[in-house]
Amino acid sequence: MSDTLLKRLEALGFPMFEPLENVDANATLAEVVKKEDTRLWEGFSVILARAAEENMFDFKTAENLLKAVVQKERFFALVAVSLALYKDLDLKFAWAGRLYKSFSAGEKAACEKIANELSKRESVKIGGVSLSYDRLKSLFGAYFTKTRSHIDNLVAVKGEMSLEHALAQIFSPKQKELFLKRFKGEKLTKTEQEYYSRAVKKKVVALANTELHRMSQELLR
Repeated sequence: MSDTLLKRLEALGFPMFEPLENVDANATLAEVVKKEDTRLWEGFSVILARAAEENMFDFKTAENLLKAVVQKERFFALVAVSLALYKDLDLKFAWAGRLYKSFSAGEKAACEKIANELSKRESVKIGGVSLSYDRLKSLFGAYFTKTRSHIDNLVAVKGEMSLEHALAQIFSPKQKELFLKRFKGEKLTKTEQEYYSRAVKKKVVALANTELHRMSQELLR
């Protein structure tokens, strides 16, 4: 594996976090597909999530970088495995939902087939490579734990434009508490869950709207 690829992978959260500077996420994902390396393929969901959450991933762009039909098929399969893993871990990424909706009926059926295989908690085979469910889960779990830690640190930062301040502009103290508990994966009581669904979730859905985010950014320029 080249040093250049390793540096790009590190920048995309695999195996550690580094600042995203001058990283072509789509080219990196395409190169990972070409490598046919079990360890890299088992970490594909990590790289994909980091790239997509940073708005650096475009399915068609990455796919078009792969010329061979078999490579395109494996790219789709790795994306499908990733979407199935997020679903299995009960992680709802807005971008993942939009991507799934953009698939054809046949592609959705292929995704469901892979999701069914993954649900058996064994392994998923792509080409001649078997991806371990336990490895897929542990690699993504390590990434997600790091993400939570990063957000926790941001919340602790004081200042007018800190995340703590931003959350206070949107949520009441109780709502903010439930928002953070849910984000950290902490268990909510039945009463808290009902209140979260009734009052907090609607705001979360609105905040996840990419067009609203884009408009807000435009207004601040």
